[in-house]
Amino acid sequence: MTDEAESFQTAFNVSRETIERLEVFESLLIRWNPAINLVSKATLSQIWDRHFTDSAQIWELRPESACSWLDLGSGAGFPGLVIAVLAAEQEPGLHIALVESDARKSTFLANTAREMGIDVTIHTERAENLEPQRADIISARALAPMHKLLGYATRHRNDRSICLFLKGANHESELTEARKYWTFDLQKTPSRTGSGGVILKIGAFGRV
Repeated sequence: MTDEAESFQTAFNVSRETIERLEVFESLLIRWNPAINLVSKATLSQIWDRHFTDSAQIWELRPESACSWLDLGSGAGFPGLVIAVLAAEQEPGLHIALVESDARKSTFLANTAREMGIDVTIHTERAENLEPQRADIISARALAPMHKLLGYATRHRNDRSICLFLKGANHESELTEARKYWTFDLQKTPSRTGSGGVILKIGAFGRV
């Protein structure tokens, strides 16, 4: 086990089996990346911190009563596929669905989930066109500005849904813009991995 994997195991209190699954994920990401540009080449040497830890930190903010989780614009699997790995160990009854419109990335997600031995639903579709999912948790990372994310999320929420959005240092300007279109309950949690980055936890929200 590498130092990075050991640090992840300690930080999130996960089993060796979960680490082994993430090691499979890491290997496949490195193998597939040159062909379909899943993540920036510059971050390949920082997968555990930049991508795995960044994704996993939102797991701690989930409501324990949640039964379904919808990840929008999953791309290379962040945060959704990492969440699915954690759920496989800690909450196997939680249904995880990933939404990715790029067929090549969707194929990567399906292959990686299969190689890791985890069960996820993958929708090769745009979030705004997908049949409403009524998910308890809706997440996204690096997909769209806040006001657009809330537009996607409103299609797929239920009356108790929360949203968990990973955002960078410019999140305040995004929030200012979003408030022109939406009202929302907001909780901000500093990111473990990025200078100025945050997790935005959105409760009830509606159009202005």
